[in-house]
Amino acid sequence: MSNIKRFITFIIIVFVSIQAQAQAQAQDSIPFQKGKAYQLGGIAIKGLQKYSEQTVRVFAGLKTGQTIKIPGDKLTSAIKKLYNTKQFSNVDVYVTKVVEDVAYIEFDVVELPEISTVTITGIKKGKAKELQKEAGLKKGEMVTDDLLITTKNYIQNKYAKRGYLKSKVTINTKKDTSKTNAVKMLVHIDNGERVKIKKINFSGNKAFKSKKLRKAMSNTKQKMTGRFWKKSKYLEEDYQADLESIIDVYSEKGYRDARIVDEQLSWNQDNTINLDITVSEGKKYYFGDIKFIGNSLFTDAQLQRFLRIEKGDIYNAKVLKERVNGDNSPDSQDINTTYLNRGYMAARVNPVETRVNKDSIDVEIRIFEGLPFRLKNVSVVGNDKTNDHVIYRELRTKPGNLFSKEDIIRSIRELGQLGFFDAQTITPDVKPNYTDQTADIEYAVTEKGSSQIELQGGYGGNAFIGTLGLTFNNFSIRNIFNKKAYKPLPMGDGQALSLRIQKSKYYSTYSFSFTEPWLGGKRPKSLSFSIYNSKQFAYDRISTNGGVDRNQQINILGASVGLGQRLQWPDDYFTLSQTVSIQQYKLKNYRISTFSFDNGTSNNIAYAINLGRSSAGPGRIFPQRGSEFNVGIKLTPPYSLFNKKDYANISDEEKYNFLEYYKASFKGKWYTPLFSKIVMMTNTEFGFLGKYNNELGDSPFERFYVGGDGLGANQFDGRETIGLRGYDPFSGNGGGTIYNKFTLEMRYPITLKPSASIYVLGFLEGGNSYTGLNNLNPFDLKRSAGLGMRIFMPAFGLLGIDFGHGFDALTPGGVKPGWGTQFIIGRQF
Repeated sequence: MSNIKRFITFIIIVFVSIQAQAQAQAQDSIPFQKGKAYQLGGIAIKGLQKYSEQTVRVFAGLKTGQTIKIPGDKLTSAIKKLYNTKQFSNVDVYVTKVVEDVAYIEFDVVELPEISTVTITGIKKGKAKELQKEAGLKKGEMVTDDLLITTKNYIQNKYAKRGYLKSKVTINTKKDTSKTNAVKMLVHIDNGERVKIKKINFSGNKAFKSKKLRKAMSNTKQKMTGRFWKKSKYLEEDYQADLESIIDVYSEKGYRDARIVDEQLSWNQDNTINLDITVSEGKKYYFGDIKFIGNSLFTDAQLQRFLRIEKGDIYNAKVLKERVNGDNSPDSQDINTTYLNRGYMAARVNPVETRVNKDSIDVEIRIFEGLPFRLKNVSVVGNDKTNDHVIYRELRTKPGNLFSKEDIIRSIRELGQLGFFDAQTITPDVKPNYTDQTADIEYAVTEKGSSQIELQGGYGGNAFIGTLGLTFNNFSIRNIFNKKAYKPLPMGDGQALSLRIQKSKYYSTYSFSFTEPWLGGKRPKSLSFSIYNSKQFAYDRISTNGGVDRNQQINILGASVGLGQRLQWPDDYFTLSQTVSIQQYKLKNYRISTFSFDNGTSNNIAYAINLGRSSAGPGRIFPQRGSEFNVGIKLTPPYSLFNKKDYANISDEEKYNFLEYYKASFKGKWYTPLFSKIVMMTNTEFGFLGKYNNELGDSPFERFYVGGDGLGANQFDGRETIGLRGYDPFSGNGGGTIYNKFTLEMRYPITLKPSASIYVLGFLEGGNSYTGLNNLNPFDLKRSAGLGMRIFMPAFGLLGIDFGHGFDALTPGGVKPGWGTQFIIGRQF
């Protein structure tokens, strides 16, 4: 390009010289001497439409009275400056008069027109506006040949990448008479039809059938009847990526020399194309000798356990690279990560092919270990509300510890699980200092709202229902009497406080709960406390005024205290929690199906212990990997075994004065990332309600009700509701004593921003409940399938909707439920 510019400059100089001499001779003035220095006597400008002469003189950088050579560098520079303004299409210079050592020159310029309006036709108005911005066609832009050619090529290439290989672009300009030296630009786009691929043909392939190679091309497909989920459109970018995928197929099977040697595109008469791809496979290779060089921290045998490649295995360069330096996943098991987890930040692990012997390739794993690094400074930025100590106690990276990639990943997960920060944007900035083998880590977090307000009112059943709920998930109870901490409430210590009141003329409920996750502030031991009261009155469903009889009521008072602890064995993902609860059911002339008496009191004193493990993360709303499971046992004292009562001959009121039962449950969820952000969630649940005394029988309380949304609002008998989409609750009036449930979900995130996390899902589900072991049939499931959506907004919690189809009738010969809609508030399936 520089040679072209020099040539153009030379032509301009010659042209200036010739024009100057001709002009001088024409006016019969003193001819100038080539290369002689003259004093500028005057500078005239000719051909201007929009600009003033003074503006052009400033652009040119020449002044009357200065000395220049004609031709010379200063005059050439002036011409260049005028062209560089991109305001002129042509610049000529003439010497109009020479008087002794004074020369007078004239610039004859042609101004470029500017764009006054741009009109794009052939596409939708919204697309046209977007395209005009992308192409840089702005009002006031100077119209040059380069602009017209570049714009046309840009638009054609843009549509070619979308599969419109025969798109046509026409650009015309028309003088705008309402403005000085301006033009109206008209761009017309004819997309034509999107090109389809009729055939993808392979040649040179012997190791793999063409069908397998076509399958490897995930985005480029040939036409096939019945396939609607993947179109056969031709996109150049996707096609080039798929060619690399073909080579990957060969490489993973030992064909390290495989190449695409030719690829042709040909047109058919029906406006479709054929793709003809020629491959050169080369020979198939196997791993030969594998040696480790430079390792002292780990033995060859230890490193081999991470490499997992043996002599004689099919040569796979991709697997070799991933086993040595990782596959970019957080839980990658590779040699380099093993060194990083031991503090060796400067370690370098490089696989090198050392010899090719016929069809075998010898490999050396060359290792430079260096020295271990320790953490010096660990800091957090971005936490405006959450106090530092709440964050630092969750970090696994402590000053003085050895650097560990595993600890950093775990720290990110723990911060995400708090629910106070956007899990997707937690970023650790690692700053190594190679002079003293230390490293600093700065975690950048983005806080999101963690408190929720529920304030609603409604009218139903001839009564107004009001609800007030407040949940503070980052509360600070130590600042509750500190007026300065109310912004609007004392926050930042990671405690959870919840208050809820719901009231109508038929019932009222009050509840309060508090959780301190770090009792004492030094160890991850939690203390939780809750108390609640529910009262419901009998009412006449038939009466038009919905009459309430307050002499018929059930009153429930309950409280619980729980202690939880994070365990260190088998690993620190495990937690153990224990809870003591007490409930009192007091009936006054009130009958519901699960009670066998109308008046009296039942007491439920129970102890529960739960062992859980949760490695799911990084966020709580949309976990992408890991698992959760919980094994729980809840039991009451076995009163009937030592109180010597004859349960066959006593009243139900006395029989159930103190409830007795034992209850076991298991719940497990697994999250598996698949592709394109899709996460598979699998869920298994099981529950069993048992009895100590056959004469006493099964407890009428604490039963399992399967079906519906799983929320079980306004239920007063301690029941456990298990959601099963596509069905209404179908356990019967007495509930079940055994249940099982299985779920498979495919989840896809639409957005995971702090303001709102939204994902869609498809599900397959099955479950049922049974009364007693004699009726247990784990394969007799009520099955359903459907689609759903979840929306989590910090201020309102989780909202969701599911469209489920129930496939099985609730009773033999009954009607199948079909499609149903269910709304979710405040919990997930």
